[in-house]
Amino acid sequence: MLWSEPPDEPPEELRRAEAMLRRARTVLTVSVLLAMCLLSMWP
Repeated sequence: MLWSEPPDEPPEELRRAEAMLRRARTVLTVSVLLAMCLLSMWP
Protein backbone atom coordinates (compact mmCIF):
# COMPACT_ATOMS: atom_id res chain seq x y z
CA MET A 1 0.00 0.00 0.00
CA LEU A 2 1.31 3.39 -0.94
CA TRP A 3 1.22 6.33 1.42
CA SER A 4 -0.68 8.34 -1.17
CA GLU A 5 -3.60 5.87 -1.32
CA PRO A 6 -6.74 6.76 0.60
CA PRO A 7 -7.54 4.74 3.72
CA ASP A 8 -9.63 1.63 3.26
CA GLU A 9 -12.50 2.88 5.42
CA PRO A 10 -16.13 3.00 4.28
CA PRO A 11 -17.61 6.47 3.70
CA GLU A 12 -19.40 8.26 6.53
CA GLU A 13 -22.80 7.72 4.88
CA LEU A 14 -22.27 3.95 4.77
CA ARG A 15 -21.16 3.86 8.42
CA ARG A 16 -24.30 5.77 9.45
CA ALA A 17 -26.50 3.40 7.43
CA GLU A 18 -24.87 0.36 9.04
CA ALA A 19 -25.35 1.81 12.52
CA MET A 20 -29.01 2.53 11.76
CA LEU A 21 -29.52 -1.05 10.54
CA ARG A 22 -27.91 -2.43 13.71
CA ARG A 23 -30.25 -0.31 15.86
CA ALA A 24 -33.27 -1.36 13.80
CA ARG A 25 -32.30 -5.03 14.12
CA THR A 26 -31.94 -4.66 17.89
CA VAL A 27 -35.30 -2.93 18.26
CA LEU A 28 -36.98 -5.53 16.07
CA THR A 29 -35.47 -8.40 18.06
CA VAL A 30 -36.54 -6.94 21.40
CA SER A 31 -40.05 -6.21 20.14
CA VAL A 32 -40.48 -9.73 18.77
CA LEU A 33 -39.28 -11.26 22.04
CA LEU A 34 -41.62 -9.02 24.02
CA ALA A 35 -44.54 -9.92 21.76
CA MET A 36 -43.80 -13.63 22.12
CA CYS A 37 -43.68 -13.31 25.92
CA LEU A 38 -46.96 -11.41 26.00
CA LEU A 39 -48.67 -13.88 23.66
CA SER A 40 -47.44 -16.85 25.67
CA MET A 41 -49.01 -15.41 28.83
CA TRP A 42 -52.34 -14.89 27.08
CA PRO A 43 -54.88 -17.55 28.22
